[in-house]
Amino acid sequence: MFSRPATHALRSGLSLRTGSRRCLSSFGQPKPRPRISLHTKTSHGWQQSRAKASFSRGAKELWAAHPYLVSLAAAAILAGSAGIAYANYLYSSYIIASFHNYPEPVAQKLRRAIYYTNIDLDPKNALKYYKQGLELANDLGMDPFSNEIIGVKIQVSALMEKIQNYPKAIQVLEILRNDCLAWEEKFGQLDDHKEKRTRIMKQLVAMSVKLGDLYSNQYVQDAKSAEERLVWALETSLREKQRRQEPGVLEKEGEWMSDNEMGASMEALAHNYEDQNKHYLATPLFLQALNFKSDRDCHSVILMNNLAISIAQQDPPRTDGTKPSPQAVLVENAKQWAQKALDLAADIQPPTRDEECDIGCAVALHNLAKKRYKEAISLARAIDFEDGLENSSAALRRLS
Repeated sequence: MFSRPATHALRSGLSLRTGSRRCLSSFGQPKPRPRISLHTKTSHGWQQSRAKASFSRGAKELWAAHPYLVSLAAAAILAGSAGIAYANYLYSSYIIASFHNYPEPVAQKLRRAIYYTNIDLDPKNALKYYKQGLELANDLGMDPFSNEIIGVKIQVSALMEKIQNYPKAIQVLEILRNDCLAWEEKFGQLDDHKEKRTRIMKQLVAMSVKLGDLYSNQYVQDAKSAEERLVWALETSLREKQRRQEPGVLEKEGEWMSDNEMGASMEALAHNYEDQNKHYLATPLFLQALNFKSDRDCHSVILMNNLAISIAQQDPPRTDGTKPSPQAVLVENAKQWAQKALDLAADIQPPTRDEECDIGCAVALHNLAKKRYKEAISLARAIDFEDGLENSSAALRRLS
C-alpha cells in the first residue's frame, strides 16, 4: 500500500525509535544523586575534641611538673588583665571626666598637660599645654575667676612645687592671690556677686595657707612672709565667720568655711610659730584648733600631742607686770595633755582608728617617758643616788 520510499522511511523511523530505545536502555537504571557526606564535619569535631583532650592533658602535666611557675604565670595574666581594665577606668573617670566642665578644645590641651604632669613628668611640655589651654579658655570667654580656671593656675603652682622650683610656685600663687584680691575689692560688694565672693574668699584663705607652707619650706625659709600669709588667712576666716552671724548675710552669701577648715588654718599658723621657737604663741592656736574640731578622731590625738609639746617648751618673753608660769607647772600641764592623747587614742577603734592614732600614741609615750626620766634625774641628784642618776641619764639619751 505504501510506496517503497515511504515504507523505507517508515522503517527508518521505526528503526530510529528502536535505536533510541536501545540507546536509552543502554544507560541502565538512573543513578542516585550523590549525597553530602557529614564525614568531614564529624572528623573535624573529633579533631577538636582530641585537641581539647590533648590540651587538658598537657595542662595537667605542666601543672604537675611546674606548679609554682604555672601559678605565677596565671597570676601575671590576671594582673595584666586587671591593669588594662583599671587603666581604661582611670582614663574614663579621671582623664576624661575631670574636664567635662571645659570646652573640648581647652580640655584637649589640659589632658595633655596633666599627662606630662602626673604620668610622664615633663615640665616643659606640661607648661606649654597649660599655657595653650589658658589662652584658649580666654579666647572662648571662660570666666578667669571660675573654679575651673583658678584650678588650672593652682595646678601650675603645684607642678612647680613638684619639681622643687619653690620660688616659681610661690610666684604663680602670689599673682593669682593678688588678682583675686583685686576682684574682691572691685566687685565683691555687688549684690549679684555675693555667692561668687564667698567662693573666691575661701580660695584666698586656702591659697594663703599654702603660701605660708611654701614660704616656710626649708629651701625658702622666709618666716616673715609665711607668718604674714598665715595670719591673714586666720584673721580673714574668723572675720568672715563672725560677719555671717549678722541677720540676712547667710541667705545672700552662702555657707562659709567649716570649723574643721578654720581649725586647719589655726594649726598651720601654730606650726609656723613652733618653727620660730615661739611656743607661747603656738599653744593657744593648737588649743583653738582642737576646740574647733567637730569630733574627736585620730587627728585630735595629734593636736593634743602638739599642744603638750608646745606647753612643755614655752619660754615666753618677760614683760612688765607679767610673770611667766613656773616650769614645773608647764611640765605638769604638758603631761596631762599627753595623757589625754593616750586616753583618746585608746578609745578610738577601727575603722575610725588609723595611722595617725598610732603615731600620736608613740609621740605621747615618748614625751611622757622623757619627762619622767628628767624627773628621775632630778630626784637622783637630790638624794645622791648615783646609779639612778646614771641609768636615768642613759635612758634619756636613748630617747633624745
